[in-house]
Amino acid sequence: MDDTSWGAPRQAGYRGPVDGPSAHQGGSVPGAAPAGAAYDAHDAQRTRPMPVVPDAPAHGGSQDDDRGAAQPGGASFRDTPQQPHRAPQPWPHDTPQTPSFHGTASQNPEPMHDAPQPAPAPQKKNAGRDLGAAIGVGLGLGAVIVVSLFVVKAVFVGVVAIAVVVGLWELTSRLAERKGIKAPLVPLAVGGAAMVVAGYVRGAEGAWVAMALTALAVLVWRMTEPPEGYLKDVTAGVFAAFYVPFLATFVAMMLTADDGPRRVLTFLLLTVVSDTGAYAVGWRFGRHKLAPRISPGKTREGLFGAVAFAMVAGALCMQFLIDDGVWWQGLLLGLAVAATATLGDLGESMIKRDLGIKDMGTLLPGHGGIMDRLDSLLPTAPVAWLLLVLFVGSA
Repeated sequence: MDDTSWGAPRQAGYRGPVDGPSAHQGGSVPGAAPAGAAYDAHDAQRTRPMPVVPDAPAHGGSQDDDRGAAQPGGASFRDTPQQPHRAPQPWPHDTPQTPSFHGTASQNPEPMHDAPQPAPAPQKKNAGRDLGAAIGVGLGLGAVIVVSLFVVKAVFVGVVAIAVVVGLWELTSRLAERKGIKAPLVPLAVGGAAMVVAGYVRGAEGAWVAMALTALAVLVWRMTEPPEGYLKDVTAGVFAAFYVPFLATFVAMMLTADDGPRRVLTFLLLTVVSDTGAYAVGWRFGRHKLAPRISPGKTREGLFGAVAFAMVAGALCMQFLIDDGVWWQGLLLGLAVAATATLGDLGESMIKRDLGIKDMGTLLPGHGGIMDRLDSLLPTAPVAWLLLVLFVGSA
């Protein structure tokens, strides 16, 4: 077999590979025009000799088998014996094809169109909760608070005591579910309600005495169970007593002044306005995270909104609601309320992140649980009480 025959020029009208050994022995090629004068200069230019790689062997060798098959001078050399050629495929006449050097019709690939992708529709910001339910529940709670606050002071004290007991139940339940911490609820609930009443009746002195007795009751109550986990259970119980009912007693102490209902209303309004300003401004303009590891939803822009809203509301409340109050005092009060409300919200977010939960409860649709509404009120109460006492006295 003469391997140099693979380097012969392709003839005009070539229809495919030639079956049989005659193609390698100088035989005639069926369907090929005779070489010689019949070719014009243009055809000769198109059929210049060029190295051609033979078809892959019948055993299915890869492309690596044909590397080095084409040598200078148009001759083709192979280290392995040539395999018999496959039979030529019939030339399809229904679809135009371009003959390849191996005699097979090349497939026309599907054209690739770089069609421009439509721009994604801008996503609307999601408020993250059911605003309708949140507004409805908020208005309902506000109505209950205002009515109880200005009708009978003792009724409002009862509302605070109920909120404290429910908040303690939510907190201790989540501690037991997520951490296995069994803070005794019974002494906490009884002591917490007594703490609020003592703060209203006897002021700060009564609140401190009730706090001490509640902590002692937690230590004794837990002794009725096995000692395993005693330290963490009583520690959580004392923390819960301080965090929920003790801080809430400052709301009851604000109520004891002559203009007590208006002081409590000012405290509540500033806290709600601060939360609303932070939410509205942060949702609309928030870009820079305030504390991403604690509460990813809070932004610096939201904090500025809380401060601005609370300071304006504070100036108005001090000027028109509080006896002997001055507008500039309201600016300071609003600034302090915005700061403590934000810190209180972040503090409860830390607790919830440690517990691995989103809300403390589901009692209030659109809000979560009672503790999710008390988070900013509880740490703000002692600050508001203190500033009001410094500005206008405790009478």
